[in-house]
Amino acid sequence: MDNNYTSKRIWLEKDKKGYEDWCKLMKKAGLQTEETLDFTWGIYDGKRLIATGSFAENIIKCVAVCKDYQAENLLTQIITHLIEEMNENGYFHYFLYTKPEKEKIFQSLGFKKIVVNEDVLFMEQGPDDFSTYLHYLQENKKSGQGAGIVMNANPFTLGHQYLVETAAEKNDQVYVFVLSEDHSEFSTKDRIKMVKAGVNHLSNVTVFSTRKYLVSQATFPAYFLKDKAELTVAKTQAKLDAQIFKEKIAPVLDIRVRYVGDEPYSKVTEVYNQAMQEVFGKELNLVILSRKAIEGDIVSATKVRKALSEHDEKLLLEFLPATTYNYLKKNF
Repeated sequence: MDNNYTSKRIWLEKDKKGYEDWCKLMKKAGLQTEETLDFTWGIYDGKRLIATGSFAENIIKCVAVCKDYQAENLLTQIITHLIEEMNENGYFHYFLYTKPEKEKIFQSLGFKKIVVNEDVLFMEQGPDDFSTYLHYLQENKKSGQGAGIVMNANPFTLGHQYLVETAAEKNDQVYVFVLSEDHSEFSTKDRIKMVKAGVNHLSNVTVFSTRKYLVSQATFPAYFLKDKAELTVAKTQAKLDAQIFKEKIAPVLDIRVRYVGDEPYSKVTEVYNQAMQEVFGKELNLVILSRKAIEGDIVSATKVRKALSEHDEKLLLEFLPATTYNYLKKNF
């Protein structure tokens, strides 16, 4: 590094001046400041912040270099340092959001494109990548046209089961993708077990994990910040997520239709459903089912979690399939 430049970690929550400088650079680069970040690194020319980059878990975000310094190879230095830090944290597979025009730069740093649209480019680097995931789906494909459902199942309710059963009645195969993010009350492992138990009676249903490729902190972080996410940001992320499903995953499994529940509670999930309709167009059918209601009360995982905390056995028995109820009783 040029002797005139120094570099250091910026503690955004503790360093008021550092945070202000970082916000100015983000604004100049046209990047969001309302991001969840674990680590931020900065390069300085004297006291002026001239380059920065951050990550959350294994997702590189908020990478920016001042226009006056873009010939200085600072981007490479930022990315190299972030990767070293992620390695220290046990991550060896990385995701990256950037602007579409940056593709060649990041390709030269070893990143591969997953998907791109007019707003954002989504890339990754490391072993066990998207091509490996698509190969895994291909190997587990069943014959016949398919339907897709993506769910968090936190936990798996009668509403989720109704969605799967409806799809299973009307399609040769149903592929249920369970979110792999551990940002919910129940772990990925537990949620997948509850889903598999809850659909075990349906012979034409296959359950997959999403890994990091659908509704994840990488593709759709607004989903996990439902109370805080700006809807314009959520829509951009939702479109990217829908695009991955339509262009990459649906063709591998011959999925022609995706089922979702309507969304009376969450604005972000409603935006996601709208984004899917826009992105899917006529090529992929989106079926929005009315949410299952019991005696006029809409079934939701949120209500179930509340009932669990309040030991409301009556609601749990009404809203959960026996498989989930028994699993929760045995394990929690």
